[in-house]
Amino acid sequence: MTKWIAALPVYNEANYVDEVLTEVTQYADNVLVVNDGSNDATTERLQRWESSVHVLHHQQNRGYGAALKSAFQFAIDNRYEFLVTLDCDGQHQPKRLPRFVSACQDADIVSGSRYLERFAGDSEPPTQRLLINQKITRQLNELLCLDLTDAFCGFKAYQVESLKLLDIEDNGYAMPLELWVQAAMRGLRVIEIPVPL
Repeated sequence: MTKWIAALPVYNEANYVDEVLTEVTQYADNVLVVNDGSNDATTERLQRWESSVHVLHHQQNRGYGAALKSAFQFAIDNRYEFLVTLDCDGQHQPKRLPRFVSACQDADIVSGSRYLERFAGDSEPPTQRLLINQKITRQLNELLCLDLTDAFCGFKAYQVESLKLLDIEDNGYAMPLELWVQAAMRGLRVIEIPVPL
């Protein structure tokens, strides 16, 4: 039986955390929340979940990359086979978690792409953000010989054995860029699957 865990980096998500965790726990038996120094009601809300999900608390806000690195280390230390990361702002659909795990049987990293396929109800991305994503994704593909369409989607699955090969240092929002560089350097197999926008 496949041993996997879903992990959510969380910073000041009091408005979403209960709803998102209610849905995530329907699809994942093992769930980790990395509370990255929230200073709103997120910490109090998470106290109600500590009997059913794992919660790690950063005492101060250390950054998106730092929260993901904590999730990576937790998955390694607890000997999970796969780790799936998703955001806690309601944009990612937890019902897609099993599909990510299934796709990761044949890849080191499975990354969601909001641009591979159109879904009913998709929203239009902010023009400036889309242009930045397209430009950086194109540069990554050219420099690293990757074939990405969406370099910045937080919905990803990883083989935990492959995470052991990475040495991520960036604690902020540049962390995904460092991830792609290291994945390319180490010859990891990367695939994308479509997710709604």
